[in-house]
Amino acid sequence: MADLAGIFNLVAPFFGLILLGFVIGRYKRLPEAGLAWLQFFLIYVALPPLFYRLIADKPLSELSNWRFVSATTLSTFCAFALSFAIGMKFTRRDIPQSVMQGVAGSYSNIGYMGPPLILAALGPASSAPLVLVFVFDSILLFSLVPFLMAIAGVEKKSLLATMGEIVWKVLTHPFNLATAAGVIAAFTHLELPTAIDKMTLWLSQAAAPCALFLLGVTVALRPMKAMPGEVPLLVLVKLVLHPLLVWVLLSAIADVPDHWIFTAIIMAALPPALNIFVISTQYKVGVERASACILVGTIVSMGTLTGFLWLVKTGRMAADLFP
Repeated sequence: MADLAGIFNLVAPFFGLILLGFVIGRYKRLPEAGLAWLQFFLIYVALPPLFYRLIADKPLSELSNWRFVSATTLSTFCAFALSFAIGMKFTRRDIPQSVMQGVAGSYSNIGYMGPPLILAALGPASSAPLVLVFVFDSILLFSLVPFLMAIAGVEKKSLLATMGEIVWKVLTHPFNLATAAGVIAAFTHLELPTAIDKMTLWLSQAAAPCALFLLGVTVALRPMKAMPGEVPLLVLVKLVLHPLLVWVLLSAIADVPDHWIFTAIIMAALPPALNIFVISTQYKVGVERASACILVGTIVSMGTLTGFLWLVKTGRMAADLFP
C-alpha cells in the first residue's frame, strides 16, 4: 500500500492541475480567445527551453541510439495504423476523420505531461530517451497527418508542395530547433550566461503547470455531447496496447538500458495529447471526436498510467521480456 500511495502522490498533482483547469473552465465564463496567448507561450516560449535543458548536458553517445529510436517510432506508427483502421470502420471510410482517430490512438501527451512526470518518476537519467521519443514521434505524426490529408484532398496543394511544407515545418518547429540547439550545446560543452541560464530555467519550470491547466480548460470548453463508438477502442490502443508494443519491441533489441525501456513505456502510456484537438481544429475535421478522446483518455489514464508506474517503480515489470 505504501508503494501505491507513493505512486498516487506522484501522479495526483498532474491530474489535479488538469482537474483545476477543467473546473475553472467549466464554471468561470471567460473568452476562449485568451487561450491563444497561453498556447503561444507554451509552444514558442516555455517548452523549447525545457527541451534544450534536457539534452544540453548529455553526452552525444546517448542521443544517437538509432535502434531505440527505430523501435519506439515503429511502435507509434503501428498504434497509428491500428487506430486509423478503427477510424475507417467507424466513420465509413472517411479518411480525414480516420487520420484524427489515428493521432488520438498513438500520440501521447509527451510534450506537456511527459517531461515533468517522467523526470519525477524515473530521474534525470531518463531525459535522453524522453527527448528522443518526443522528437521522433512528433516528426512521424506531423509528417503523416498533412501527407494523408493531402491524399484525401483536404489540403488544396500538390503532393510535392505538401511534402516541401512538411519538411519546412519539421525543420522549423520550435521543439526541434530547441533540440538541435541542445545537441550543439552538448557537442561544444556550451555554458549559457548566468542571466540567460536562469531565464531558461524559469521558463522550463513554467511549462508543465501551464500546459496541464490549459488542457483542463480546453476540454471543459468543449463538453462531450455523446460518446463516439470508437473512443473506447482508441483509448485501449493508446493507453494499453501502445505501451505493451513498446515493451515487446524494445525487449527484442539487445543492450537497451532498463531505464530507457521504462521511459519509453511510460511515455507511450501517457494520455492522448492536446495537440489532437489543435490539429482537428486546424483542418476543421473531427473536433468533437478529438475532444471526446482527450477527455475519456485523460480520465482512464488516471488508472492505467498509475498502474504502469506502479509496475515499474515496484520492480514487478521486467525491463527485458527476452533476457
